[in-house]
Amino acid sequence: MAESTATPAMTVGVVKVVGRTTGPLGTRNVLTSVDVLDESRIATQAVNHNWQLFGQLPGVMLTQYGQGTTSGKISIRGFTGEGEINAVKLLIDGVPSNSNDGMMPYLDLVPLLDIRAVELVRGTNDPRYGLHNIAGNANVMTKVGGNYGAARFGYGSFDTRDAQAALGIDRNGFSQNYAVGYQQTGGYRAHSDAEKSSFSGKWFYSPDNGTSRYGLIVRHHEVRADEPGFLTYAQARANREQSMPHNATDGGTRRMNQAALQAETDLGSQVFWTAQIYRNELNDHRYVTFSAAVRQQERTIVENHTGASTTLTWRPAATPIGQLRVVGGLDTERQDNASQRYFTLNRARQSQTRDQQFDLNTAGGFVQAIYKPFADLTITPALRVDKLSGSYTNLLNGRVYGINHYGLIRQPKLSAVYRLDDAYSVYGNFGRTFQVGIGTATYKVNQSSDLAPSINDGWETGVKFRPVHGIEGRVAVWQQYASNEARRKMNDPGNDAENIGETRRRGVDLQVNMQPTSRLGVWMGAAVQRALIVKADAASLATQGNEIDHTPHLLYNVGADYTASDVLRLSGSINGQSSYFLDRTNTTGKFGAHSIVNVSATYSVGKHLDVELQVRNLANRYYEYVWHDGTQSLHAPGNPRSVDLMLTSRF
Repeated sequence: MAESTATPAMTVGVVKVVGRTTGPLGTRNVLTSVDVLDESRIATQAVNHNWQLFGQLPGVMLTQYGQGTTSGKISIRGFTGEGEINAVKLLIDGVPSNSNDGMMPYLDLVPLLDIRAVELVRGTNDPRYGLHNIAGNANVMTKVGGNYGAARFGYGSFDTRDAQAALGIDRNGFSQNYAVGYQQTGGYRAHSDAEKSSFSGKWFYSPDNGTSRYGLIVRHHEVRADEPGFLTYAQARANREQSMPHNATDGGTRRMNQAALQAETDLGSQVFWTAQIYRNELNDHRYVTFSAAVRQQERTIVENHTGASTTLTWRPAATPIGQLRVVGGLDTERQDNASQRYFTLNRARQSQTRDQQFDLNTAGGFVQAIYKPFADLTITPALRVDKLSGSYTNLLNGRVYGINHYGLIRQPKLSAVYRLDDAYSVYGNFGRTFQVGIGTATYKVNQSSDLAPSINDGWETGVKFRPVHGIEGRVAVWQQYASNEARRKMNDPGNDAENIGETRRRGVDLQVNMQPTSRLGVWMGAAVQRALIVKADAASLATQGNEIDHTPHLLYNVGADYTASDVLRLSGSINGQSSYFLDRTNTTGKFGAHSIVNVSATYSVGKHLDVELQVRNLANRYYEYVWHDGTQSLHAPGNPRSVDLMLTSRF
């Protein structure tokens, strides 16, 4: 059975495998909308932040804050990028890598030349992960094993200088992989200088011809950046590159570390085992002034997360009633988090507004059966169960609060795919995920009774098709319904959340990849979506029936790669979205619509050197991220036209 139609997974780029695929259940076998962004669409990109890579995948919304170390994030399936609800579980080589609130600062841990692929799973039916896996998960896979070397040097607009290098050494069952990255930029707006550096090292030993592998992964990243701040509507239209005087001392530093010990081995011919232990460390220090009418804040976040997970996969021999695989796993994470805030004047502390310490511990497990009664049908039932514990201490007054007793959070899931013929497969799934309060809302503060988790019930049905050679596509219809959605109160000193009520997100996704000739490849994707409050919380009844803010009705991307000759490759793409409301009242205007054109040309000088010219936002279109602070809209203009020249050597 050809893999291209056996599952709903699709690949953007040319597949090149480096090292072994780890884990008991390949992401390609998750029976939902899965996209794989391959190295051929990653290593050539001139991006300031790794989250920008996801813009090549259909149905992904990029939210560009443009505020120094707080640069932006990704979101999917009608969830927003505001930081109020973070619905994507992030993994790096299978290591859970969200911060406590579900944000994704760890994405920048990985130097670009070290990334092998990015896998994005949408929907509610993947049982492998619990907390933050509300609408799906993203796994950044890096290079393990192989013999290679690469170095890249770039210079571009806004005095941006970039240097990267990657090295792989694989001898006699022992592999070493190293990658470093450094970038310095003046930024496209005033007062937006930034400097960052990254390091990654991986050491793996395979003692028995690849049936086992044991290794250590170490990563470090640090960045220092100024913040240009937000502009009013009039200021942004008058001069999108300016920064206002009240932002003159805004900026921050961020340091992150990640270490993981991983093991995998075949326990006989039918059983495969994996295990890992890991440690994530985040130290974030930021000064921010949101508008001229408010005071500067100093914000400090220190998080230390220690976790472990293990899986066991059983692959018995085929039987007369079909083929069966059973996968089970356990995982846990222990979080020690601290959050402090101060009112400051030009970085001088005036008064303290927050001093919080909170532990959050998770424990979960799943079991999944993959049953093929006959060759063309796969049925995948699964069950995941999670439990949370922990406590919160308000160090300003010494009060200690226990966590809401959410109990055992049970999440049944069921998926199926049927291969009609070599050209068409139909699939469907149902799954349940969960959301708990963000920040101190996870704990029993100012309440006597326990809160229940918000349950997200979702389904998807779709068709993957390959009607003729060179054309492959997928169309899917989906929905997610949340029982009692909560969202973080942005800029709240207490780090609390508020209830929205019952919500419904639904949409249609379309993706097509075409290869009309051996030299030309074309891809296109679109997501039509709607996110509504179907039953508002009692405290905000007027929002019932309104749209959830910052949710465009349309996301789209179109692109093409053309090999003009053996030494010249051309590429172009268009990414865009429709406008969105700024808050749940739907009365403060709509913003955010844009369409951005990017083009590039790569010329090979011999076998080992590429020269690439890349132009982003070719038409110099104005676009922006906009939010509402309760009194006015605040705007962060996006990058104008930028040009980057890169030299890449592979040896």
